[in-house]
This record gives sequence, structure tokens and C-alpha cells, in this order.
Amino acid sequence: MAGISEQGSMRRLYPVPFRTIEEGQQFKKWQWIEVRIENTNKDQRPESHKVYVDTIRCGDVIDTKREWAARREWLDKIPSFQSFEALDEARLSNGLSIALLCPKTVLGLDIVKARHAEWTEEEKEKLTRAQMQGDLFSEADAKRQVKDLRKVPFDFYYRYLCETPEGEKECRHKIVDWEAGALYWNCRRDHGDEWEVPFRAKLEEQLGKKDLMFLMGNQHRFQDQWLIISLVYPPKRKPAEEQQGSLF
Repeated sequence: MAGISEQGSMRRLYPVPFRTIEEGQQFKKWQWIEVRIENTNKDQRPESHKVYVDTIRCGDVIDTKREWAARREWLDKIPSFQSFEALDEARLSNGLSIALLCPKTVLGLDIVKARHAEWTEEEKEKLTRAQMQGDLFSEADAKRQVKDLRKVPFDFYYRYLCETPEGEKECRHKIVDWEAGALYWNCRRDHGDEWEVPFRAKLEEQLGKKDLMFLMGNQHRFQDQWLIISLVYPPKRKPAEEQQGSLF
């Protein structure tokens, strides 16, 4: 889970076995929570913290009124970049591992069959270890959790343009936002083999009309490899808002 503190610092919280958290502690996207966290020796990225899920207390949800005004206040605090090159330079210079990337233009969505349609034994082992990170589950319980997880048999990538000092540059990054996976299963359930049409309509057409931003996160072991860990899509600014200055 990725979040932002009241001081405006980015946080990567783990493990968060969301489906097994007590009902009163299952928070929503854009909801404030209070929780005990601590640094961990296992992950040196500055934003990464171990979370004690039994201490979660849910607070207010930040609403979308007035064209996302309240949410934009917090988006303004997140490190943000106009190009992937600038974002990766920040990683090299200060260890940044979570930030917003604001593409100039989204060119399209690539849908590729996953290398393995089902979980491999190696993937199951990694998922099991991840479930056991917070000492919440025994190995047997963790394996049962993993067994219930459905694997999306496709990988999704956004192709987009960024503005750089040398001009426009095309980039491509994989989407691992859980909402994209949930959208796939919903489209598959409602449309069967024709799932791709409504799926593309959402991610290409509908979100393409928004002020689409990518929350980027890198990988622990391979920190030069970045993923789109969440999609942020406020409505486009009205001309009067644009005249007041850009958020980023």
C-alpha cells in the first residue's frame, strides 16, 4: 500500500493482507488512517515501513467535491515529475522510490498475455513469503491465502509521451494497480471473451479524458525498474484553474 503522511511524506506500507483485516479496519482509497509503523532493515528504500495492521484506526475519506480540490491539495505535496528521466535521476541522487509521473500524452494501452497464465511455484513461494512478512500468518495459513488468489492472465502497459529538454520521448511501463486487475475480472464476468472492449474503453478513453497521473514505484531488488503502482485521475482543470498556476 502507498500513502502520504500528514507531513506530506510518501509511505510504502507492508504487509497489508487486506482481505483478512478486521472489517472495521478495512480502509478505502483516499481515506486517512492512524497506524503504528516502523522502519525495517529488510527494505532500505526511504519510504518503506513495516505496518502493524492490528493498530489500524480508520478516519475521514477525502472527498472529490469541487473538482477534487481537497485531493489535489495532497497531490501537490507528492514528489512529481514531467518525465521518467527526471524521476529516475531523483532515484539515483536521493534514493526516491515513489513519486507521481505526469505524462504529456497517453498514446495507448498494450495488453500482453502473461508469460504464465497461472501462478508458478516460484511465484507462489514469493507470495507466501510476502504473506508471512508481518508474522500474522503461519506458513500453512499463508499458503491457503495464496491458493485463493486469482492471477490475471494478462499484463497491461501504458505507452505515453513525456516532455524532456531534448523534446518528446516515448516511454512504456507496466500497470500493477490492483484496480486494473479488478476491472479485468469485472469485464470478464460481464462480457466474457469480449472483455477487452470495455476494458480499453475505461483505461484508454475514459481515463484519457482525465488529468491522468501515474504513481510510480520501483522494485526492492531491482531499483532501476519502475512500475505504475496506482492510477490517479482527477478531472481536467478548467481554464480558470490553469491560469492560477500548475500544481506541478
